[in-house]
Amino acid sequence: MSANGSDELSALREQRRIALQQQFEEQAKVQADAEMETQRQQLETQSVNNAMKHLLTSEARSRIARISLATPERAESIKKVVLSMHENNQFTPPMNDDILKSILMKMQSKSRNNASIRRI
Repeated sequence: MSANGSDELSALREQRRIALQQQFEEQAKVQADAEMETQRQQLETQSVNNAMKHLLTSEARSRIARISLATPERAESIKKVVLSMHENNQFTPPMNDDILKSILMKMQSKSRNNASIRRI
């Protein structure tokens, strides 16, 4: 019976080893995918920032940087708007701070139209 018990024990050990190896491979794949996604996001951010250097004056870039300190999501949406405007040839680079201010005012008025105050 000890031979049968050792066979069962070795079979259990082999199953556990295979399960651990599969788990390790899955974790490595998930980590590699996460690293690839992070790298892709960094490259995208870098390309947007490089585009902003060419599309905006230094004053306009500093305004977006200040906005980014308060609300990074809003700054990203502003950058996307500037890029789409450039792709649609709606302005000639570099965009100065006054034009950026007018765009921000338009964006602000759109986002504030939905605000409501309810008293209880």
